[in-house]
Order: sequence, then structure tokens, then C-alpha cells
Amino acid sequence: MKFYYNGCHYNDKEKDMKIQNLTKAEEQVMQYLWKLEKGFLKDVLDLFPEPKPHTNTVSTILKVLKDKEFVDYNVYGRQHEYFPLVTKEQYSGKTMKSLVKNYFKGSYKSAVSFLVEKNEMSVEDLEMLLDELKKKN
Repeated sequence: MKFYYNGCHYNDKEKDMKIQNLTKAEEQVMQYLWKLEKGFLKDVLDLFPEPKPHTNTVSTILKVLKDKEFVDYNVYGRQHEYFPLVTKEQYSGKTMKSLVKNYFKGSYKSAVSFLVEKNEMSVEDLEMLLDELKKKN
């Protein structure tokens, strides 16, 4: 099933999507595409800090992301306007699940405990989070 957002078509694969891992370079390009929502190669390149990678490097990464079904594009003459097929939330969720599974034996409790012990998250932050979750339920 296809749907449209900002004039771009997307495939509705969320339920059966098997999201692959990305390299750091691929993740960086995806971060820029998520920020842009859609854009041409030049638009993505413009977001890179100096020294910018070579145009061919970013173009190759975009082709790999297309092969991995993370992005697609619309063609305008010889130009390709890229847009994400995988949302930042989908990728973040997959990454978090993988992190908890691989480093905390699948225990979210252990992951949160680790963050509190390492002072990455305060007990007050944890209490506020719990209060917010209680309000949602």
C-alpha cells in the first residue's frame, strides 16, 4: 500500500519492516534527510559541516540507503529528490531494542538502572518520566 506525504509516496511497510543497521555515515545522511523531510543531493551536502565530503561519497551513500529501502526518490529530469521511507522514530525504536537486547540481556529495567548509576539520568528525571507515563495511561 502506498501513501503520500509532502507530495512524496511512501510504502506502508511499518508492520512487517525489517530495518537494517546503518553505518555511521549512513546514519548521518539519514539524520539530514529526516531534518529536510525531502531534498536533493545538494541540499543534503549543504547540511554537512566543513570539510564537506565529496559529492560522489554522499551520492553513493544515498544509493546504498535506497538499496536498503531507507530512502526513495522522485526524478526531475536528471535530478533526484530523496525522501526517507523509514522514520526517525522507527529507526530509533529498532536501535533501542537492539541496544537493550545486546547489552542489557533484553532488560529495559537494567538499561534504565545503568543510566541512573552512571549519572546519565537522575532519579528526579526518572520520577518525572514515571509521572508522565502514569498520566498517559
